[in-house]
Amino acid sequence: MDTRPDTLVLDIGGDVGALVIAAGPELAEREIEISPGVDPTTRRSHNVVHARHGRSHVAYTAVFPGVPAGEYTVWHHDGSPHAVVTIHGGQVTQHSMM
Repeated sequence: MDTRPDTLVLDIGGDVGALVIAAGPELAEREIEISPGVDPTTRRSHNVVHARHGRSHVAYTAVFPGVPAGEYTVWHHDGSPHAVVTIHGGQVTQHSMM
């Protein structure tokens, strides 16, 4: 069994950041969607919540690795808005859905 922690490579810089959304195990392997702004009809991006193994724990996260700077709506799986987050270029924004 491989006991090394999971790693990610993020290509951020300039006006591109990343978004890491923490979730509970109940959302494992489910998709989380985001869209620019607050308009519910705007095209959405999605990523799957994966179990990521650290040295002493498991974190359930969806990672959006290259997101242009700006405001984004994070959507619940039922289609309702969960929150609005601001992505900054060159930075990792973290958000919790727990």
